[in-house]
Amino acid sequence: MPFKISAFPKCYIDRIAGERSMTVFEWIEMARALDADGLEMYDGFFTSLDGGYLDEVGDAIRQAGFAMPMLCCSPDFTNPDPDGRKRAIEREAEMIRVTRRLGGPRAVCRVLSGQRYPQVDRRQGLEWVIDCIQQVLPVAREHDIVLGLENHYKDGFWKYPEFAQKQDVFLELVRSISDRCHFGVQYDPSNALVAGDDPVELLRAVADRVVSMHASDRYLADGASLDELRQTDGTLGYSPNLRHGVTGRGLNDYDAIFRILADHQYRGWVSIEDGMNGMEEMAESLAFLRIMSRKYFPE
Repeated sequence: MPFKISAFPKCYIDRIAGERSMTVFEWIEMARALDADGLEMYDGFFTSLDGGYLDEVGDAIRQAGFAMPMLCCSPDFTNPDPDGRKRAIEREAEMIRVTRRLGGPRAVCRVLSGQRYPQVDRRQGLEWVIDCIQQVLPVAREHDIVLGLENHYKDGFWKYPEFAQKQDVFLELVRSISDRCHFGVQYDPSNALVAGDDPVELLRAVADRVVSMHASDRYLADGASLDELRQTDGTLGYSPNLRHGVTGRGLNDYDAIFRILADHQYRGWVSIEDGMNGMEEMAESLAFLRIMSRKYFPE
């Protein structure tokens, strides 16, 4: 059956979570105009974790006709400071509870590895991340929430890129967590491009563990080449040579992506990360996803 589609306001993340010049309630109201089934949240959107406030957010989401399928969180499990890692574990555990409150059972709470601190080597970083995820998994099981590990670039408020940005590190981390009920992959093909990896190759390696997906697209600036970008060491980040635009018109091969997901009977949500060039582009991206949903996931 067709997959459900949610929207994430990447265009407004700084205004809502950084400047506080826009509220999450204003975004929810704006989203009424979009052809989406759900609204993905980011923990930085909330000005309080008080139960009454969270219930107001949940009520606003439902009254606008949406579900809340995923909460994006950015735990820093590679922090060299043990107290910092402990705080990250406690924060992720709290966000799992928030995810259940807003999204109900089987909603996805995103988890990241942490920042790629220069003084933390691969072996030590993996050891810390695996230990931290194992500590929050019992909370996810208790609340029947799924942890979705994203192949990420970096949280917008971090100093360093993602520790597990590159495919080989990401795959080693995924394969180190055996739980397939309350842990899986939050797949983002554009982040694979940013890392200099092949999004389709990555998906083939994790397709049986994908629990949620971000759908955005990237475009090459005039004069830039994909080969040049893929010769990077993974520290490329959001290069000015890679630009946002309407999903389905950029570098990602969404026919190949959705064909693989369909072959693996994917039943999760697909969330649009868009709007950097206006809400009109977000609407076009959502329309594209509706077409792909009907094409690869018919009734």
